[in-house]
Amino acid sequence: QVQLVESGGGSAQAGGSLRLSCAASEYTYSMYSMGWFRQAPGKEREGVAAIDSDGSTSYADSVKGRFTISKDNAKNTLYLQMNSLKPEDTAMYYCAADPFEVGAWDIIDEYSYWGQGTQVTVSS
Repeated sequence: QVQLVESGGGSAQAGGSLRLSCAASEYTYSMYSMGWFRQAPGKEREGVAAIDSDGSTSYADSVKGRFTISKDNAKNTLYLQMNSLKPEDTAMYYCAADPFEVGAWDIIDEYSYWGQGTQVTVSS
């Protein structure tokens, strides 16, 4: 059973930055697809960004140009660098992974493994 543990959440002012980390119990290079999702109160969980084993990345339109997903296979860690934060980025952020190529990077059911989440709060 793969375990994913997120960290790095917290509070930030609008325009500020945070970097989320997701430590995996398995080698990240064994996970073909890894991604970040978020869920704001009263809203559905949505895809934020994803990265494939070959380094190809995908982003939600709402975060393009502000967020960057990356991973360090030597450290078995996935990252999400979040810049120019906005109050609407406030949500619980979740790390997700799957050993196979997912059909659609932003579909929750495509991923087999999930972390417990880390809260991000952005104030104006």
